[in-house]
Amino acid sequence: MAATMIAPPHAADFLATAGWPGAAILPLAGDASFRRYFRVRDAGRAAVLMDAPPPEDPRPFIAVGEQLLAAGLAAPRVLAADLERGLLLLDDFGDAQMKGVVEADPAAEEAIYADAVDLLVHLQRHGAGALPPYDRDVLLREARLLPEWYAPMTGQAVDAAGYDAAWDAVLEPLYQPAARAVVVLRDYHSENIMLLDGRSGIDRLGLLDYQDALAGHPAYDLVSLLQDARRDVPDALEAAMLARFRSATAGDEAFDAAYHLLGAQRNAKIIGIFARLAVRDGKPRYLELLPRVWRYLERDLNHPALKPVADWFALNLPADRREGHR
Repeated sequence: MAATMIAPPHAADFLATAGWPGAAILPLAGDASFRRYFRVRDAGRAAVLMDAPPPEDPRPFIAVGEQLLAAGLAAPRVLAADLERGLLLLDDFGDAQMKGVVEADPAAEEAIYADAVDLLVHLQRHGAGALPPYDRDVLLREARLLPEWYAPMTGQAVDAAGYDAAWDAVLEPLYQPAARAVVVLRDYHSENIMLLDGRSGIDRLGLLDYQDALAGHPAYDLVSLLQDARRDVPDALEAAMLARFRSATAGDEAFDAAYHLLGAQRNAKIIGIFARLAVRDGKPRYLELLPRVWRYLERDLNHPALKPVADWFALNLPADRREGHR
């Protein structure tokens, strides 16, 4: 069920211990997990309280944040932590979310996206460190969320074994040797990037929601940014930013194929996740985003590298059977 936006009863004691006694705790946001966020205000200062109770574990968030800070990027510093109860007090990056900023000021869109692409180039030059691998098992498990959750939600029987075989065939070139892997934040999109006052270039981009980072292919976070489930990224802007990334990293035709392979994999995963959020977690609002994600997936499936997967969709979930939530 969807979580309520009331701070846990032990939050006040945690804040008092952290030096914020009597601070106001105001609802800020929930997300697709069981994490919730609150803004804490006290005597002209502000911070963010993350409530990540078990089974959530805030330790990966802390570890990845330290890795991002070491790379010179803006991740929220941890001001205080109660790891057993899943509470973190964090820097407050304000309210200027990238999605809202570019939609309010379309003239700023290209420059902001250029900075977001440049940030990925910068981050990927720092190596993946000790992050777990984004390997075959993870990629296939994620792709499998579509037949596991979307197909049953829409009352459709599909060939699950054929689905796995098709994905395994097309993704094989992307199983990255550790030496070539980069940091993959996995949810690098317009609702997880904040615009910070008084900064420019990549320094103005504050990063959020990176606790699930893995070591994987350089194309993945670019897909996450440019095939954004939460807003329409214009085709021309996607093409320009893809060219910008390729120019900075010597990307080639193999990279373009990887972009569409991972785009299809990610979009299939998201369709499954949004169905799961609606069915299991009582969050039907995510179904409203499915038409956009289906459009991205259909476009990616047009790439020749995805023919086995495209053939599976044509037989099992053709376009006229995707209309229920479009």
